[in-house]
Amino acid sequence: MKNFIKIDNINKLITGVFFLGALTALTSCEDVIDLETQTGPTQLVVDGWITNQAGPQTITLSWSSSYFDNGAPKPVLNAEVTVTDDKGMVYEFEDLAGNGKYVWTPTNDTLGHIGRTYNLRIKNEDDIYTATTQIKRVPAVDSVVYEKEKLPFKPDKGPQEGYIAQFYARDFVGAGDTYWIKPVISGKAVVEKAVNISIAYDAAFSAGAPSDGLIFILPLRQAITTDSLYSAGASVGVELHSITGETFEFLKQVSEQAANGGLFATPIANIKSNVTNTNPNGKKPLGLFSGSAVSRMETVIDPAKARPNDD
Repeated sequence: MKNFIKIDNINKLITGVFFLGALTALTSCEDVIDLETQTGPTQLVVDGWITNQAGPQTITLSWSSSYFDNGAPKPVLNAEVTVTDDKGMVYEFEDLAGNGKYVWTPTNDTLGHIGRTYNLRIKNEDDIYTATTQIKRVPAVDSVVYEKEKLPFKPDKGPQEGYIAQFYARDFVGAGDTYWIKPVISGKAVVEKAVNISIAYDAAFSAGAPSDGLIFILPLRQAITTDSLYSAGASVGVELHSITGETFEFLKQVSEQAANGGLFATPIANIKSNVTNTNPNGKKPLGLFSGSAVSRMETVIDPAKARPNDD
């Protein structure tokens, strides 16, 4: 797993990326050039995602590091973290383990509710950071189906013969709904590579497509099958997360920068954060604070119930 970019740890993805662009520009040179690079100032990185699901909610705070630093991000300790909704409810997040993961533990209700707005406040030493997000509506998943497939070659990962899974869901009527589609494998939502981020605008990839109110298009439906075919008996499913347009653009840039490479790669840069420092002269933060409602469905692949292959 060392070479995978974890989506729940965006520190490496959004800091120090200028140096990768410089390195890419040198790939066509025959001479080896040693670059002396300077490490910039550290910045607060926010990895905050709240949902309408039951259970604890976590906001992770860390310090940025240089791109070539392979060490674990350093946690931000002793910060004050609260989330306040538009009904006046205040939710306090505490770093009980001392590892930069600030957790809110529920008593008798979920934190996230569809239609509400949430304001994040982080106080760290003399700096105060804020961000705002909404939890939008999410359609129900109608079904998860699968069909048998045999690849023409032996893949590096997974079986040569297995199953392609896909889900069915219908976008709401009314243009502008945006979603993050996550595969669920063995009961856990898994997005191990940034290039595997699958987001939808209405029922297609982007704004402008005539897809409002339709069933999600086939490439999006099959986005729950990523790096390999599934084997018989595998537990597979989907989580459909509603996201804001702001989050849609953030994830789009993450995916594009992860796939940015080759001779004609463009220089990459830090992705704009929706978190701001209330002091205009203070250090600018990085990362994202967002929220989502979640619909989910799982199944176990049974060869006897596989759909017939169209071929």
